[in-house]
Amino acid sequence: MSEFRLYNTMTRSVDALTPEDGETVRMYTCGPTVYNPAHVGNFRTFLFEDLLRRAFRLRGWNVDQVMNLTDVDDKIIKRAAEKGLTIGQVTEPVIEIFHSDRRYLRIEDAETYPRATDHIPEMVALVEELMKKGIAYKAEDGSVYYAIDRFADYGKLSRLDTREIKSGARVSQDDYTKENAQDFALWKAAKEEDEKTEAAWDSPWGRGRPGWHLECSAMAMRYLGHTMDVHCGGVDLVFPHHEDEIAQSEGATGETFSRFWCHGEFLLTDGSKMAKRVGNVATVADMRAQGISAAAFRAFVFSTHYRKQLNLSPDALDAATEGVRRVGDFAERLAAARGGTPALVQIAAEAERDASEALFDDLNAPIAMGALFTFIRRANGELDKGGSDVPGLEAARHTFSRINGVLDIVPEGEVVDDADEIEARLAERREARQTRDFARSDAIRKELEGRGIEIKDGPTGTSWKRVR
Repeated sequence: MSEFRLYNTMTRSVDALTPEDGETVRMYTCGPTVYNPAHVGNFRTFLFEDLLRRAFRLRGWNVDQVMNLTDVDDKIIKRAAEKGLTIGQVTEPVIEIFHSDRRYLRIEDAETYPRATDHIPEMVALVEELMKKGIAYKAEDGSVYYAIDRFADYGKLSRLDTREIKSGARVSQDDYTKENAQDFALWKAAKEEDEKTEAAWDSPWGRGRPGWHLECSAMAMRYLGHTMDVHCGGVDLVFPHHEDEIAQSEGATGETFSRFWCHGEFLLTDGSKMAKRVGNVATVADMRAQGISAAAFRAFVFSTHYRKQLNLSPDALDAATEGVRRVGDFAERLAAARGGTPALVQIAAEAERDASEALFDDLNAPIAMGALFTFIRRANGELDKGGSDVPGLEAARHTFSRINGVLDIVPEGEVVDDADEIEARLAERREARQTRDFARSDAIRKELEGRGIEIKDGPTGTSWKRVR
């Protein structure tokens, strides 16, 4: 079997990956900050991570994925304060929307979805360890900061010299109580709005709340240990977020935090050049309202390599929609077929090999998609011959299930169930025709046509296909 190779941001090269224990990939993926519903750009990253975990399983490994939910940070507290709510009242409905959107896009469940507010003790313990080792210090304002000049490897992921580093997001430049303007907050002293919104906790340094970067380090190590196999996120998280996670975690443990760092590129929207129906797509709810199916969005995202920027455009979505129609038509034909040809065995084997090799080579989804469409074209040619070979048909079904099980263009199982139901209704129609109950026969035809099923009666029997 081909080795699994993945681009590692730390080494800037495509490296061979195997789980440290040889069996289970321990994988941390940075999740949403839940003050607003995640936008479709976030979901491009989540879909790349979904594809990655499915590809790991195709390779024969188990996956233990942790995706955090950031439910306390500056934006959440500000939103809560403005509305006179607690942070929990702000975040709870947004978390529900995230899971609903994720399920709509058929993103598999991670094994764990830890919330930052449920892991304050782990965060406090991590800060205590960093202070014990002299890497963190308490400032006059009561906050605790990480001293980046006391961690020799700071900047190794982003390849930034500390002289070039500006203060990162959520770090105050004008806070003169810090030893260095570049130091970042591990623990922020509570302010009045923190207390009012229930965003403050007790700690050895007084009432306060965790810094953004601290949350992921504490939760990742809580569930995956000191060293994980893969840490993923969008390219915008390389600095400062992932750089600071490394500093905190490795500063505390002295061990490698993650063996691989994997980042997905941006989804772009060029609003002035786009049709209104695309320019208005900001969330999954917008996408659904405009009739863009989950299948079309998955096909659109996987049409471009995860490390290349992707532009949301009407033409790209139309092409994805047409591709989905082809896959759906083939899935239904395959489910309804009663036999094939011996040649399907070889065609299926070649398709599975090509798709697997593409996915195992830095998750090359466009090549895997191409292998799927080549398979569909070749298999259709064999099915057109009307053969009765069962092993060939079963090989084709197995391969389609394997490839589609990773890309998930057509929901697994639904097509087969639907096809079985359609075949049952057609059997009832044949029986009605044989007993000359033409009213019932016509009623079944109209019912199926109303569901978008086209029926053709011919000398060799009745065939059907979905036309919408």
